[in-house]
Amino acid sequence: MPEADFSLPVRVYYQDTDAGGVVYHASHLQFLERARYEWLRKLGFTANSLIESHGVLFMLRSLEIEYSKPATLDNLLMVTVKVTHIGRSRITVYQGILRDEIKLVSATIHIVCVGVTSLKPVSLPAPLREKIGTIK
Repeated sequence: MPEADFSLPVRVYYQDTDAGGVVYHASHLQFLERARYEWLRKLGFTANSLIESHGVLFMLRSLEIEYSKPATLDNLLMVTVKVTHIGRSRITVYQGILRDEIKLVSATIHIVCVGVTSLKPVSLPAPLREKIGTIK
């Protein structure tokens, strides 16, 4: 697993699990989303600030995910974000979900920057591109 640019601790609650107390597969997607949002916040951006100041938002283009081991009720997980590629309008991130340094889930996610009104790809805002460059 590549060294992370950002990590977020996440506790597994009852609402995240199935009837057997195992984290439901879709809950992992919520954990990954939360970590990406907090990563942006650490860089000094929020969804609202990107919309209001730059007229852009992010949409997922594709997601490849592998579930290696289960997480269960009350586990403390670490959700990581690592930027692996920056294009004109696209960011590729590698994300992991770990428990005690053991990889449970890995995902490669392609995120596209789009205009708020057109929902068509636009260039990443320069301030965001500069901030991402400082953590690589």
